[in-house]
Amino acid sequence: LINCCSTCLTNCTLGNLIKKKAIHAGAACLGSVNLKGRSCLTLKDFSSDEIKKLLWVSGDLKHRIKHEKQYLPLLQGKSIAMIFEKRSTRTRMSTETGFSLLGGHPCFLTSQDIHLGVNESWSSLDSVMLSWLVYKHSTLEELDREASIPIINGLSDLYHPIQILADFLTLQEHYGSLNGLTVSWIGDGNNVLHSFMMTAAKLGVHLKVATPKGYEPDKGVTEEAHRLAKQHGTQLILTSDPMEAARDSNVLVTDTWVSMGQEEEKKKRLKDFHGYQISMQTGSVAKSDWTFLHCLPRKMEEVDDQVFYSSRSLVFSEAENRKWTIMGLIVSLLTDYTPQIPMLKF
Repeated sequence: LINCCSTCLTNCTLGNLIKKKAIHAGAACLGSVNLKGRSCLTLKDFSSDEIKKLLWVSGDLKHRIKHEKQYLPLLQGKSIAMIFEKRSTRTRMSTETGFSLLGGHPCFLTSQDIHLGVNESWSSLDSVMLSWLVYKHSTLEELDREASIPIINGLSDLYHPIQILADFLTLQEHYGSLNGLTVSWIGDGNNVLHSFMMTAAKLGVHLKVATPKGYEPDKGVTEEAHRLAKQHGTQLILTSDPMEAARDSNVLVTDTWVSMGQEEEKKKRLKDFHGYQISMQTGSVAKSDWTFLHCLPRKMEEVDDQVFYSSRSLVFSEAENRKWTIMGLIVSLLTDYTPQIPMLKF
């Protein structure tokens, strides 16, 4: 027994030393990642380490500002132009308050205030502002080609990268680690799903997707997601059966079935999405620790009250993290900031 315990103690000590060295090596690796000057149109363009660095910076800012009550004027003297083609509560509030909290000056502009490409050339704002756009994705790509400053996609018809950063920070905080989790998307094959598909595999997360027939994700995005899953050794499963997608999953996610501009399709969409509402019955086939995400605003047909207001629902933490992750993203694109907290466990 004595020999056995001594051997176990030695093994545990060696194991801990190896683990600590691996953690330090990982922190050093992420610490060397520099995103200054980059744009963020889609997380498709970011590597696994780059996404982890963004989440680490976001978690660091949240800890230092929210919990330690530190003032970090990292963006003092900088301005951001937030140009919106569609209304957005969380995107506008998280960006305005977050940018101000870091000492910068946010400028909110609507399509009535400015006409890029018509009365204003692409380059007329380029020399003075970081630009925040809500546009067709092709327009974002055109602007990024012309601009010499970082462009951030607040939401486009193809991707919603800032939402996914908030989602994964929320899951990292709740579960303590992301690697090996299974996320199930049950709903429309939209821009939020596309961003999940471009990100999950890079974080070691399995993804199961249930969409009604005719509402599948973009073909090109799907092909790239399969490639990423193969590269990173994760699963990507696409189905039209919500219960099949939910089975053995850690996280159930949905979004609006009727987005802005789709109001005329509402009656047909509600019929086509029948059976896709997330309820406790959906969760009954998931893992015992399952949680729920929704980027908001939520409607009753998408998820019932029993799930939405339950302890399994992380939607309000998720909404708060929109601010911390957009702050982390902007700081990473504009500065050489190094996180002060230990590296997050991924």
